[in-house]
Amino acid sequence: MTTIILLNGVGSAGKSSIAKALQSIAKQPFLHVEMDSFLEMMPVKYLDHPDGLSFEPHVGQDGIATSVKIGKVAGCVLNGMPRAVAALASSSNNLIVDEVIFGNKNNRSSNPLAEYQTLLEPYNFLLVGVFAELEVLERRKLDRGNRAIGLSRWQYERVHEKMNYDFSVHTDILSPLECAQQIRAKFNL
Repeated sequence: MTTIILLNGVGSAGKSSIAKALQSIAKQPFLHVEMDSFLEMMPVKYLDHPDGLSFEPHVGQDGIATSVKIGKVAGCVLNGMPRAVAALASSSNNLIVDEVIFGNKNNRSSNPLAEYQTLLEPYNFLLVGVFAELEVLERRKLDRGNRAIGLSRWQYERVHEKMNYDFSVHTDILSPLECAQQIRAKFNL
C-alpha cells in the first residue's frame, strides 16, 4: 500500500534533513515533497509581498516574533499542495511530505490537515510531529541566515496546537538519521 508520511514542524526543526535520511534507509523508494519547493515556484516578486508571503515582526517581552501573512498568490500555491500530494500518491508513489501546518491562516484552506486526511484516506497516511526546543530552532534560523528572525517564535505555539500525531521525534535530542531510524522502525518502512 502507498505510504505518505507528513512531517509537521516549525521551520528549521529538521524536517528536510529527516526526510533525506529516511529516503536513504527506507526499504521502499520515497519521494520528498517540500513546502518550500512549492513556495519557490512563485515569482520572486511575491516573496515579502502582500499577495504572496509577507512577514510582520512584533516585539514582545520574550523577543521578536515574526508572523507570516499568506496572500492570495501564496494561498493558491499552498492550497494546491495537498492536491498535488494526492496526485503523486494516486500513481503509487510513497511520499515524505515536509510541511508547516498551523491552521486557518489567511488564504490557506481552513484546515490543511483535514484536507490531507480526506484526500489521502485511501492510503497509509502517517502524521509525524517534528519537535525541538525554541532556543534550538532560533539558533538554527540564525545559522541558516535565510529565514526571518522571530519566525520560529511565532510558529512555535501554533504548529503543534491540537495535533494528534501518530509518532513524534525530537531533533534537539536526536540526529536526523536517528529520527529517521525511529520513524522507519515505528512504521516498518
